[in-house]
Amino acid sequence: MLYNFYELQHATISPWRVAADLGKKWMRNPVNPWAYTQPGRATAAAFDVFTHITNRYGKPEFGLDTTLIAGEEVPITEEFVYSEPFCNLLHFKRETAHLAQQPDDPKVLIVAPLSGHFSTLLRGTVETMLPDHDVYITDWVDARNVPVHMGHFDLDSYIDYLMRFLRHLGPNTHIIAVCQPSVPVMAAVSLMAAGDEPCQPASMTLMGGPVDTREHPTEVNNFAKQHELEWFERHVISHVPLPHAGVMRRVYPGFMQLAGFMSMNWDRHLAAHHDMFTHLVEGDGESADAKRKFYQEYLAVMDMSAEFYLQTLKVVFLEHQLPNGTMRWQGIPVEPSAITKTALLTVEGERDDITGMGQTRAAHKLCSNLPDNMRMHYLQPGVGHYGVFNGRRWREQISPRVKEFIRRHDHEGKGANSAPAKVTTDAAE
Repeated sequence: MLYNFYELQHATISPWRVAADLGKKWMRNPVNPWAYTQPGRATAAAFDVFTHITNRYGKPEFGLDTTLIAGEEVPITEEFVYSEPFCNLLHFKRETAHLAQQPDDPKVLIVAPLSGHFSTLLRGTVETMLPDHDVYITDWVDARNVPVHMGHFDLDSYIDYLMRFLRHLGPNTHIIAVCQPSVPVMAAVSLMAAGDEPCQPASMTLMGGPVDTREHPTEVNNFAKQHELEWFERHVISHVPLPHAGVMRRVYPGFMQLAGFMSMNWDRHLAAHHDMFTHLVEGDGESADAKRKFYQEYLAVMDMSAEFYLQTLKVVFLEHQLPNGTMRWQGIPVEPSAITKTALLTVEGERDDITGMGQTRAAHKLCSNLPDNMRMHYLQPGVGHYGVFNGRRWREQISPRVKEFIRRHDHEGKGANSAPAKVTTDAAE
């Protein structure tokens, strides 16, 4: 019912949005005398902001057309190399045929979070890794676009997907989990280690992930603990309406997730849109476009399968099954202590208000049989959650450590021809 009301609201606002778009264009038309006045610019800016915040944004593009390898520009081609109903394995193929020396770089699987936003949220992560690595990423599918007859998708399915992807990519793959995937990635690697599979990843990097949310719990963790699982099922789960392909599928709708994201920093979002309005009135199009570009990505959200969302809540946030040693995958115990061949790097942000300090580092305690020379923890001062995998600190301070760790633990010594990452301080703890 809630989803139907949302669709009705969107349809009701559509004529107003069209009218506002026409009004914006007229108030900026050079032949309109009002376009040169302060009231005219303010009216155009108001129309612009209204159309921006009421629009519904689809999946953004990665837009990574080239990268630099050894100082030469190399074209990038996106290709799906493996597909499942709820996820595609996307490869950023580097077209290196014209290079005199072919790169033999480590193979990296980046596991994007399935938590409301599309995998393009990690555009900056991928862009930074491309010059030195053969990069793949999990490209999650919006659940409202998956027909019901394609089956269900829960946390067990997620873990199964990861193991299939790793087997497809073959031995000596390095896996990076950004935020939410840290628990399913640990589970997948643990299960593969217990079976002594040849495709166990060479290294596992967990970045800002909720491995044990009892460590320095955040507002997000406390909110989850304050409610029973049945409360979430009653209040946030809905059925996909027509005309979407996934009609009648039970989901946690993207628009509800977005409302939750924004409510955490409501004042900041209001201030950002006020600044956008001011920039438009003042004619500062560059600053306005920067904010518009950010919010076009931020407002693009996807539905999650209800089974996945509820099982993740139960396993990770309510019962802490992985650190408690009670986690099961299809009835099989998940035992991180089985990991002995996959090196472990954990990364945390000092100001992370979503995944508190210590929650990701807890992975080291669970991987109790991993030698000390195959583990490392790094705490990045001065960054919040998104700064762990995007932005200047990621590019200049965090990613060099991640790259160096991968290179050090690559079983085939790949990346030896690349320039070594510059690490100015010892990141090991």
